[in-house]
Amino acid sequence: MIKRLLRRLLIFGLGIFCVWLIVFVVFETADRRLPWILAVGITYGIAAYIVLPRAIRVGLKILQRKRVPSYTITGDGLPGDPVNVALIGTLQQLRAAFAALGWSEADRLSLASSWGMIRAFVFNSPYPSAPFSTLYLFGRGQDIGFQKAIDNSPRKRHHIRFWALSLTRARDTWGAADFWQNTKRPPDNERALWVGAGTRDTGLSLTRLSFQITHATDSDTNAERDHIVGELRRNRSIEAEQVYRAGQNLPTERVNRYITDGEIMLARLVVDGDRRQS
Repeated sequence: MIKRLLRRLLIFGLGIFCVWLIVFVVFETADRRLPWILAVGITYGIAAYIVLPRAIRVGLKILQRKRVPSYTITGDGLPGDPVNVALIGTLQQLRAAFAALGWSEADRLSLASSWGMIRAFVFNSPYPSAPFSTLYLFGRGQDIGFQKAIDNSPRKRHHIRFWALSLTRARDTWGAADFWQNTKRPPDNERALWVGAGTRDTGLSLTRLSFQITHATDSDTNAERDHIVGELRRNRSIEAEQVYRAGQNLPTERVNRYITDGEIMLARLVVDGDRRQS
């Protein structure tokens, strides 16, 4: 009860701080220098796209202490794709495993890659390494992502994002607030816990409010998890599979608009030599 009260007080304090920052710092500063309507517009933009998304992410970290992560966070702080796969190994092993399946590593999001994706969308032309939008886990955007087009179309694809977490840090900070504040990516040659969120894109859609062209996704993330793990298993790229439960005490089996059973498949990536011998 005391811990719950402290967490609620922290959330309340965070809310008060946000109101003070938006009203008495951002708005008053803008209002002294700009016409009222512009000051309101700038204040809204900073509050909606900078202050509040970060505050929501901090609040989620506070509320989810001692829990297995159950979903990623969008740039505006809302629940994103559910977490459903976790692999243990080095970055080289991770890349090799998905390359063996015919999956491509996603390009980094930039103006050039975004423009390339738009053209691929419009003309339905192949773009095997199309970029992903940024989702957040452990306080940072994804470290790497992989995808495989369906029917050679950029509008339909299997794809998964991964966030690396140091195995040592995960053991040392499990159950503590520091576990959720791990913004540092471990070295590429270090064996790490790669926490993944896999979903299947099914076509074209429009984002809410901004009406930007984006992917529509299949709501059944359990099927996509089973598809990814099944491909890795058939290629003998993983071993020692275990199932963990995400987000203890979830009140519902729906995360955002997705349907998920809350299970995370954990497996160890196989070294190339071990795969050849098996």
